[in-house]
Amino acid sequence: MKFSLSWLKDHLDTDADAATVAETLTRIGLEVEGVENPAEALKPFRIVRVVTAERHPQADKLQVLTVDAGDGEALQVVCGAPNARAGLVGVFGGPGTYVPGSDFVLKKASIRGVESNGMMCSARELQLGEDHDGIIELPSDAPVGISFADYAGLDDAVFDVAITPNRQDCMGVRGIARDLAAAGLGKLKPLNVPAIEGSFDNPVEIRIEDAEGCPAFFGRTVRGLTNGASPEWMQRRLKAAGQRPISALVDITNYVMLDLGRPSHAYDLKELKGAIVARRAKDGEKVMALNEKEYELNSSMTVIADEAQVHDIGGIMGGEHSGVSETTTATLLEVAYFTPEPIARTGQKLGLTSDARSRFERGVDPAFLDDGLAILTSLILDICGGEASRVTRAGQPPVEDKQVTFDPERTSALGGLDVPAGRQEEILESLGFRIDGGKATVPSWRRDIDGPADLVEEVTRIVGYDAIPSTALPRQEGVAKPTATRSQLVERRVRRAAAARGLDEAVTWSFVSEKEAALFGGSAHILANPISEEMKHMRPSLIPGLAAAARRNEDRGATSIRLFEVGRRYLSDAERPTVGLLLAGDSQPRNWQSGKARGFDAFDAKAEVIALLEAAGAPVANLQLVMGAGETWHPGRSATLGLGKNVLAAFGELHPRVARELDTPAGTVAAEIYLDAIPAPRTSEHARSAFTPPALQAVTRDFAFIVPASLAADALVRAVKGADKALITDARLFDRYEGEQGLSLAIEVTLQPGEKSFTDAEIIEVSRRIVASAEKLGAQLRG
Repeated sequence: MKFSLSWLKDHLDTDADAATVAETLTRIGLEVEGVENPAEALKPFRIVRVVTAERHPQADKLQVLTVDAGDGEALQVVCGAPNARAGLVGVFGGPGTYVPGSDFVLKKASIRGVESNGMMCSARELQLGEDHDGIIELPSDAPVGISFADYAGLDDAVFDVAITPNRQDCMGVRGIARDLAAAGLGKLKPLNVPAIEGSFDNPVEIRIEDAEGCPAFFGRTVRGLTNGASPEWMQRRLKAAGQRPISALVDITNYVMLDLGRPSHAYDLKELKGAIVARRAKDGEKVMALNEKEYELNSSMTVIADEAQVHDIGGIMGGEHSGVSETTTATLLEVAYFTPEPIARTGQKLGLTSDARSRFERGVDPAFLDDGLAILTSLILDICGGEASRVTRAGQPPVEDKQVTFDPERTSALGGLDVPAGRQEEILESLGFRIDGGKATVPSWRRDIDGPADLVEEVTRIVGYDAIPSTALPRQEGVAKPTATRSQLVERRVRRAAAARGLDEAVTWSFVSEKEAALFGGSAHILANPISEEMKHMRPSLIPGLAAAARRNEDRGATSIRLFEVGRRYLSDAERPTVGLLLAGDSQPRNWQSGKARGFDAFDAKAEVIALLEAAGAPVANLQLVMGAGETWHPGRSATLGLGKNVLAAFGELHPRVARELDTPAGTVAAEIYLDAIPAPRTSEHARSAFTPPALQAVTRDFAFIVPASLAADALVRAVKGADKALITDARLFDRYEGEQGLSLAIEVTLQPGEKSFTDAEIIEVSRRIVASAEKLGAQLRG
C-alpha cells in the first residue's frame, strides 16, 4: 500500500520526518518496502518569467521567448504553447534536464533555424496532471529562479508499505496513523464525520436476498451533481498511491477506500432498472466488469443486480454498464459489508483481483458503514455539488462485542518483555481497545484478535521486538548430542561434494507447468490456488527447473553450465529427496593440446553421479549399471545405477522429444540421484573402522578378452571381481580395442596377498577362475 507523508499527517499530528516514519513503521510490524520522493525528478526545473515573446520567423505556431531565470542571464527558448506570452511566470527546464512525462533529456537544439536553450513545461510533461494544452502558469509573484518543486511543495515522501493479511485495519491511511500514534510518533487526530440528513427519500429500493454473502447494504442517492475532474490535491494523492485519476466520483470512492479502508461503489442512476438486490448469481450469468473483461458467474457468488441484469461482482468489481461517466448527473452510492470468506473464494474462481477484494477478503470494519457513507457523501457534495437523499439501510452489519482476557503478566511470560501494566493498557487503548478489569473489548476493525496471545503481540510490537532481551537457551551438561537426521547429513555431504566438484547450486520452483510435468510422467498433485497457470503442478522431477535455469544462463553468455539442486520430487505416495544434475555447454574449453572445445557426454554425468553417490555413503563398488533409464531419457545414451531392482540414479542424455520441449541447450546431459533409495550403512555412521594397511605388496595382472558387442563392460568387470572375492581387491577396465578378432576389453586385476606372498600356482589358479567367470558371459581370452 502506498501513501504520502502529507496524507498521513491528515490523520497524525506529528513533526516526524520521512526517515523516522519509515523506521517506526518497520519496527512495529508494518514493513516499509521503499520510500520515494517524486520531487527529486522535478528539482532541476526552475521558475522563470517570460520577458519577451516574438513570432518565430519560420513557423506561425511557434514563438521565440526570452526568459529570465533569476540569474541575470536571458535565455532564448522556442515554444509552441498557445498561452506563452510576455510577463507569464512558468516552469522551465534547461539543457541536460530529464523530462519525466516525455521520457527524454533536454539539450540545446535548433528549431526551424532558431536556437532553443531548453523548454517551458506543461503539467503533463512534469506528470502533475493531464493538461497539455498550454504551459504551466504560476502567480505573478512566484519567486523567479528557485526550484519549482520547492515552491509547489512537491517534496512529499511516498511510502510503500507491505501489509500482512492479518492487518486489515491498516489497509487505510488512518489505520497506519493509529499504529504510529500508539508507538509514540504523534497524536491521532479525531475523525470528522459530517452529519448529512438528506433532503428527500432514496428513490431506489435496496434489498438483501443473500445475507450470508452480504449481510448489510447501506445506500443513498445524490442527484444534480457534475462529474468532472477531481481536485488537484486528490489527484496528487491518488497518483502517489499508484491510482490513475478517472473522474470525480470514481476518484472520491478510491480516495475513501485508501484513506479509511472503506471500499464503496457509485452507480449511474439512469442505468438502473427497479430495485437493487444483493443476491446469489445464477449459474451461467455473465457480467462485463469495469476492467472490460466478461466473467461467467455461478450460484456460489454474491452479486448486486437490478431487475434487468447484474451490475456488480459483490465486493470485488463493478460492472461496466452502470459505471459512472462524465454524463452522470445522479448516482446511487453503495456502502456494503461483504463476508470475507465468500469474497476470497469468488476472487479465486474468477481469477479477479482488485483493491476492494483485497480489503473485503481481509475483513473491513462492519461498524463503519454509516460513517463511511457520510464521509463519502460529504466529499461528493463538496466536489461535485448536488443534493443527497436520506439513507436506505438494508440488513444488519455483523458487529459483535468481542472480549478477550487481559493479563499483563502474559507479556513477560509469552513475549519476553517486562512492560508495566499501566503502559500496556495505554498501548491497547491507543489502538482502540477498551480495558475493563481483566477484560479487553476488541475494536470492530480488528478482526484478527482472538485471544490473550494477540494482546501480547500488540504490546510487544508497539514497544519493539528489538527491545526483547537476548536470552541463551538452557544448555544441558556434558557433550552435546547430534541432532541432524541421517537424511539431513546425507544432503549436506552431497551438497558439499557437488560444490567441491565445481557444480553451481540452483534453487528452482517446486511448481511446473502441466506440459513439463507430463514429460516426466505427470504430476500427482495440482494446486488449487497456483501462482500462475504455468506453475500449477507439483514437480515430478527436478530437471525442468534446472533446464530453465540452464537456458537463462546460456542466454546470458555462459559457455559451461554445471548445475545441481538438492530438493524434492512430489510423487503420488510421498515426497522424494532427490539430487538433480544438469551439464551443458563446454566440458573443456579449446586449448593448444586438444584443439577445439569438448562438450559434455553421458560419461561426464556418470562420473558426477558416482562421485556424489560415494559422498552420500552408497556402496559404489557394488553398483550395477543397466542401459536405458526410461522414456524420459535417450534410449541409447542413458543408464541407471542401482543395487538389484533398487535404482539409485539415472543419468545420460534426455530423450530428443523431452529436450526439444524443455528447450535445453545443445549437448545437455542430466542425472537424478534418489537419496531415499540409498541404503543405510550397517554400522554406526559415527564409527570408523580401524586402519589396517596390508603388510605385503599387491600384485596386478592384465587380462584382455574378446567379447560380444552387446556385453556391457561393467558386467565383465563385476564378473572378474567375483571370481575370487577374498584375493581380488580391485578390477578396472583400462583399454578398448576393435580389431580383426572383434571387440577387445582389457582389465587390470589387483590381487592382495594376506599373511604370505603368492606362489605361482596360486596366481595361475586365480587367473583360471577369472577366465572361467568371463567365459560365462561369452568372453574369450584374447590370444
